[in-house]
Amino acid sequence: MPFEWTYTLRNVLVGASILGLIGGVMGAFALLRRQSLLGDALAHAALPGVCLVFLLTGSKQPLPLLLGALGAGVAGALVVLGIVRSSRVKEDSAIGLVLSVFFGFGILLLTRIQKLPGGNQSGLDKFLFGQAATLGVDDVKLMTIVGVVVLAVTALGFKEFKLLAFDSAFGQTLGFPMRGIEITLTALLVVVVVVGLQTVGVVLMVATLVAPAAAARQWTDRLGLMVILSGAIGGSAGAAGAVLSATIPRLPTGPVIVLLSSLVLVVSLLFAPRRGIIWSKLREGAVRHRIRGENLLKDIYLAGERTGGHYENFVSLPALMGMRGQSAAALRSVAARLRRRGWLEPADDSLRLTEAGRGAAEQLVRKHRLWELYLTRRLELAADHVHRDAESMEHVLSDENAAELDRQLGHPTRDPHGRAIPAQEQP
Repeated sequence: MPFEWTYTLRNVLVGASILGLIGGVMGAFALLRRQSLLGDALAHAALPGVCLVFLLTGSKQPLPLLLGALGAGVAGALVVLGIVRSSRVKEDSAIGLVLSVFFGFGILLLTRIQKLPGGNQSGLDKFLFGQAATLGVDDVKLMTIVGVVVLAVTALGFKEFKLLAFDSAFGQTLGFPMRGIEITLTALLVVVVVVGLQTVGVVLMVATLVAPAAAARQWTDRLGLMVILSGAIGGSAGAAGAVLSATIPRLPTGPVIVLLSSLVLVVSLLFAPRRGIIWSKLREGAVRHRIRGENLLKDIYLAGERTGGHYENFVSLPALMGMRGQSAAALRSVAARLRRRGWLEPADDSLRLTEAGRGAAEQLVRKHRLWELYLTRRLELAADHVHRDAESMEHVLSDENAAELDRQLGHPTRDPHGRAIPAQEQP
């Protein structure tokens, strides 16, 4: 089906984009406060409000129904906060209670409505599963107003919301009204949930909040940038979902929006430079390769040291295999990488250090022995209990840290076992 710019598409595109934007912004704070499921609870809590307004007024107009949802959502949020503050019930349990009780009551009312004359045509099921195609101009105007208000309040209270997200207790010591700030942030979340019900429904609303925020969290450690990224991901997913739904027949808008934002989350979990699973695995592999190479350099150096400092002698592969229990294939693989760097020289089944390799090995041994001496002198540990810790630290101590250790220890020449500490490499 060719793409056509229609009246309905315009409304859905604008509405879904606004919902994704403000949902992503508020979802970032909910995620950092470990309240991701609060949005789900509020969405489910809004259902009985919608049903009660319909039963009392018989109105099918969106505004009265959304006001009912807003009232029920606020009530659900206050119940959660009240349970947490006045009892020993933890927040996740309180959220679960509110979600199940309010939603159960909503389903009970919805079943009652469907048994009434004309109840099947009430259209309330769109609040369960969403029906973005029903968005009209008035709905879009309402979502625009809500979006502007949410973004404005978030911008004005960003510092306070940041303090609430990371250290509420510290904010109280500074004199900030943290309870009022928490209520304000929760109220904004309720408003966003309510305006999103008609687009994605009760069932999928939590994904609209969580997925963009979780995706943005993979790319940055800065709250401001995370909020912007989360809003951009949510808004883009909303716009793209609206276009795809209009292009492909019988493709519901709400689920498509959620699937697109979830796809961005999956990509972020895999490929984000700092937290992505693939990059983390690559970094871990690089570290393992580096440590194995450094261990081989040190083993060859120590073998030469044991033979009276004859570092020019070759050390056999079987002897090196026995030092750490490595296989011949693994040892050859490590040696091949070191040969390409010019640190090793092979001969048959033996290896020896080049001049550059010996310098690198000496600095490793230097860090190891300085750390052993530090542990025995400053922490007063027994000399025979420090080798394993030094074996790990030699791979992470920078040259600057090693020089500082050397200075603090008074430029020693011997380690706790009486072995010589190599001199610092001269630039």
